[in-house]
Amino acid sequence: MKKIQHRLECKRVGILIVFLFSLFSILIIKFYKIQIIEGEKWIKNAKTQHGCTLIEQFMRGRIYSSKNDQPLALDVLKFHLFIDPLSIPIEKKRELALKLSAFFDLSIKKKNRVLAEFYKKSRSRKIFKWIDPEKKEKIEKWWHFYFKEKKIDKNAIYFVKDYKRVHPFGKLLGQVLSTVQEEKNKDFQSIPIGGLEYYFNSYLKGKLGYKKIIRSSRNSFKSGDIIQNPENGADIYLTIDQYIQAIVEEELEKGIKKAEAKGGWAVMMDPKTGEILALAQYPFFDLDRYADYFNNNPEHTQLKAVSYSFEPGSIFKPINLAICFYANEELVKKGKKAIFSPIEKIDTSKGDFPGRRKPLKDGRVHKFLNMYQAIQKSSNVYMGKLIERMIENMGEDWYKNMLEEFFNFGKKSDIELPSQNCGLVPTPGKVYSNGKLEWSKGTPYSLAIGHNILVNSIQILRAYSIIANYGVDVYPTILKKIVKKDKNGREITIFKNNRKKKRVFQENNIAQIINAMKFTTKKGGTALRGDIKKYTEAGKTGTSEKIIDGRYSDKYYISSFVGFSPAYDAKFVLLVVIDEPKKKYIPNVGKGWFGGACAAPIFRKIGQRTLEYLGVEPDDISQEKKDWEEEVFRMNHLYKLWNR
Repeated sequence: MKKIQHRLECKRVGILIVFLFSLFSILIIKFYKIQIIEGEKWIKNAKTQHGCTLIEQFMRGRIYSSKNDQPLALDVLKFHLFIDPLSIPIEKKRELALKLSAFFDLSIKKKNRVLAEFYKKSRSRKIFKWIDPEKKEKIEKWWHFYFKEKKIDKNAIYFVKDYKRVHPFGKLLGQVLSTVQEEKNKDFQSIPIGGLEYYFNSYLKGKLGYKKIIRSSRNSFKSGDIIQNPENGADIYLTIDQYIQAIVEEELEKGIKKAEAKGGWAVMMDPKTGEILALAQYPFFDLDRYADYFNNNPEHTQLKAVSYSFEPGSIFKPINLAICFYANEELVKKGKKAIFSPIEKIDTSKGDFPGRRKPLKDGRVHKFLNMYQAIQKSSNVYMGKLIERMIENMGEDWYKNMLEEFFNFGKKSDIELPSQNCGLVPTPGKVYSNGKLEWSKGTPYSLAIGHNILVNSIQILRAYSIIANYGVDVYPTILKKIVKKDKNGREITIFKNNRKKKRVFQENNIAQIINAMKFTTKKGGTALRGDIKKYTEAGKTGTSEKIIDGRYSDKYYISSFVGFSPAYDAKFVLLVVIDEPKKKYIPNVGKGWFGGACAAPIFRKIGQRTLEYLGVEPDDISQEKKDWEEEVFRMNHLYKLWNR
């Protein structure tokens, strides 16, 4: 019996040992599965429950004017308010939601949306965004006492720092700067919607930083270990002078309202450097209400100085003169006769030209004109005569090449602005979509007066800068430099604009075009209202019919004035374009929709204020003024002798 009992006890012990071993083995297998096979999964869950990684936002780069004491666009500190619904007791959720909502002016519908977030099964829900630091501080002070009194985890609510784009000068330079969407993408990068924000986005955007924190009531979300510091974007420095920009915007708005026009724009450039000093457009674009504009008036968000091309009309005539002078040079080099002389008396009584069904006409019939009188009177027939001679001697391909290679018409410029419309220079042998030839036998005579060609405003500004610069070409630019700070906070210039200039026309020839353009704003000229008091100026008016549904309209016009001042040492070149001025007659002025009536006065007012702001010494006073009047008198007297 004892032996049997001993065997039974041994058997029980064995069974117990096997059971314990099996249990231990199962535990080992379970631990192996949890720690080795599923280790990453459970570590991730643990970190989610006890710790988290917060992003550290960067500041998008600033955009400065040339007067870089204050930025035109910058990021300002804001905060988003988050809650941790799972750490808030069910019986406290509604009360807390209402208490937090009381800090904001919310509708009942929005309050209900906030309340719904408290019942989500989540550790992080954003309930309020773009909170000012002052309001954040008020909420934090209230929360400090509330969470203790109600015995709620102090990290049940927390703030996340962010940056929002703002514009200290409001609507100033709106279409040029453009802006970014309020909501950022999944990488927390701002999404640019146009303008310089879009063009320079690769420089302006920064890199996120990351911070690791422990999720517990004893650890503040403000503390934690930095995994990676945020990296701010680079700063963009423009050539824009914000004071001149303000002058241009103010006078442009007044002039467009007076002309009862649809809108318009103006661009000012330093002809010696190619730097854009101002670029204004009306109606303005208020960047802080960008969504309203895109939903209701998207046209006002477009930068028309580069995105819109138009037939330049008569402002194209001085450009054609420069080409004709160049033809003179080429012919003289070959021992041939020049096509014209500036003082030559040319018969302009008839405007019949090869390939044209209708003759070219002037505002009134001029029997004879020289170059100076032709620019003063804006004669279409005179320009047709010169182009006819040029085509006979140089050919159509040569003319087209001059427009494209010397003046860059039909080509994209290097200016740092998006959505450029290159315009159109007609090509011999090429056809339009309707099957008609781009270049017919009559095309050169249309080009002579600025028709049958499409240009943008920057192209025109560059062409006139060549004239103001006595034949030296410049490249329009709106960028001065790009600057970025290194890890130690030191500024490093990563790009500086330093474009070279080159001579394309002879100085003495261009000087004669400048002399001719001076008569435009004097007695007998087409733009008396463009005469800047106490300063000389050289300019040209333009009026062209808009193309509506493939046809020229006799109701809608593009009217313009382009010029520079002082005439012999230009501090700026300015183009003013009026889109669809009202077709009305102005007493003692005449056709109010013509460039001399609606665009030239804006040029005068902007020019006057700009020259005074720049401290430019007047050059059209005292004895010089008397000499100037005598010069005008002599030319007008000669005109009367030739046109009795």
